[in-house]
Amino acid sequence: MGRRWYPLTEIGDEFLVSAPFRYEHSVETTAPAERMWEILTGDQLVHWVWAFTGLTWNSPRPFGVGTVRDVTLLKFFTVRERFFRWDEDHRYTFSVYEASRPGLRHAAEDWTIEPTPAGSRLTWTMAIQPAPLAAPLLWAGGPVIRLVQRRALSAVRTHVRGAL
Repeated sequence: MGRRWYPLTEIGDEFLVSAPFRYEHSVETTAPAERMWEILTGDQLVHWVWAFTGLTWNSPRPFGVGTVRDVTLLKFFTVRERFFRWDEDHRYTFSVYEASRPGLRHAAEDWTIEPTPAGSRLTWTMAIQPAPLAAPLLWAGGPVIRLVQRRALSAVRTHVRGAL
């Protein structure tokens, strides 16, 4: 029997600013922006970031607006993402349209790469609106979500430095 999926309402850019739960972190790396883009559009994050335990691109290359992928977190929660922005070598943004567990109404992420004199800056913005019963879990789990996000970007910086 297949996995049950719980639908989310897809949203756009305005949600990235207005979401009730919003997390944003940046990391400076010595990698050029082009290399960071390769990392974000590959599968390296699953190998480097402990919280990302699965990643499957469900659309053929070349990726772009409309691309779909599944991402599994901590081996028990999978989301299906559809990209509504794809600025090659610079930025992508997606909305979650299904989740393997209930509790979310809307979720979106924005990943931006900016060139810097020493390499590049990667900024990750996560925006979430839970269902009412799940909101207390997000309130309580906010510090953990922030820690996971910071550690994930730190792992990217560490691995990029070693791969150059």
